Amino acid sequence: MVHVDTASIEAVEAELADGNIDVVRLSYSDLIGVDRGRDILARRFARTAGGGVAFCRSIFGTSPMGDVIDIEGGLSAGLPDVVAVPDLSTMQAVPWAPGVAHVIADLYNPDGSPSEESPRNVLRRVIDCFANLGMQPTVGPELEYYLLEPSADRPSGWRRYGDATGNVYVAGYKGDPQNTLIETLRQLADFGVEAVAANHEFSAGQFEINLWHSDALSAADRAFRFKSAVQELARIRGQLATFMAKPFNDEGGSGFHIHFSTWSDDGEPLFDDPTGEDGLSDVARAAIAGIVAHAPALAALLNPTINSYKRFGPDSLAPWLIDWGLDNRSAMVRIPPERGRASRLELRLGDASANPYLGIAALMAAAYLGIRHQLEPPAKLEGYGYDATKAAKLPGDLGTALDALQADAELTEILGPAFVATFLCYKRNEIERFSQYVTDWEFREYSYHL
Repeated sequence: MVHVDTASIEAVEAELADGNIDVVRLSYSDLIGVDRGRDILARRFARTAGGGVAFCRSIFGTSPMGDVIDIEGGLSAGLPDVVAVPDLSTMQAVPWAPGVAHVIADLYNPDGSPSEESPRNVLRRVIDCFANLGMQPTVGPELEYYLLEPSADRPSGWRRYGDATGNVYVAGYKGDPQNTLIETLRQLADFGVEAVAANHEFSAGQFEINLWHSDALSAADRAFRFKSAVQELARIRGQLATFMAKPFNDEGGSGFHIHFSTWSDDGEPLFDDPTGEDGLSDVARAAIAGIVAHAPALAALLNPTINSYKRFGPDSLAPWLIDWGLDNRSAMVRIPPERGRASRLELRLGDASANPYLGIAALMAAAYLGIRHQLEPPAKLEGYGYDATKAAKLPGDLGTALDALQADAELTEILGPAFVATFLCYKRNEIERFSQYVTDWEFREYSYHL
């Protein structure tokens, strides 16, 4: 039986009425980071959500095309339920939808046990591991995306918004002719995602909005909400915001960089040591070593689509090798130059299609294993980071990354065997469906001459 704090829900319902909120959007992340949920009339919120809100468990096995993949406990088990319980601490008014509040839900099985497929619960498992070490992780997400506008003359129906060359790190109308970034920043400022800055990114039509750092669960919640908000605001303008890893052949991909450090329970930074090599503590070095050791498996969660691996390669501004370096943006793990309370690592492996909960959980699980085993990292990268004689390559395709995840027993145990089994089933189905699909490239390559 799922336990719900009925008294707290009733109190919140009264507060919503006083705050002119008449609809609550109950929301949670599916396996690939899509915002799933239900709109509930605020005056019926306590009655409707007081026992939790049931959803079909196979939402974790539903593809972007609507295919229902037979995950364990899904289709062949009769499509049973999971129960969504609102985390009332996440209640937040939606600035662009007057009268609507958004609340993130935790997911449970009908017997009251946490849903092991729920990405938020996967992250909680890893946070608990750090708590057992007396550590509190801190995370700062960075996400890039492309903004597109309708185009009747493109096969996809979309073209890059504000398409022009060389608008790297510009602000204002030059790279953003409709000033969408200013509008988006202002809306996000009132949505609790702690967006702090924005700019045009390296590629045409590509943008980045930076989020402030916080505890790991809050950071993942904010990144999850941020992606949904950017997409929703684009829809309102008749545009499409995509966090796809590499949507275009002639431009670079979009990254999901994660800044990470960990702190003691009494608020001391554990990555800093002025007497340590490069000013890093043994804890920091062990975390780096854990990420390097588990990098092939991490790729499955941080680069989770077939398209993800088209972002990698020499001189791509994305990592290609399993390495780390000091203030080196060609390394997989970059150590920014700041020390003291700002000591941290930046994992540059992830792309923007990653589920924020799972990407952060994967990074933290690998770092935890490095810390627990007191691992020592390999020699740091010096100079150019695309020389394959210096370090092993990252997986070159999704199938190889999934094999690495399946083989990584330690990482699987931390993330949860049931979750990993569901994720592997879902993603192997994606590869199978792609292998049977005739692409535009194949028609262009073969049809005329063959």
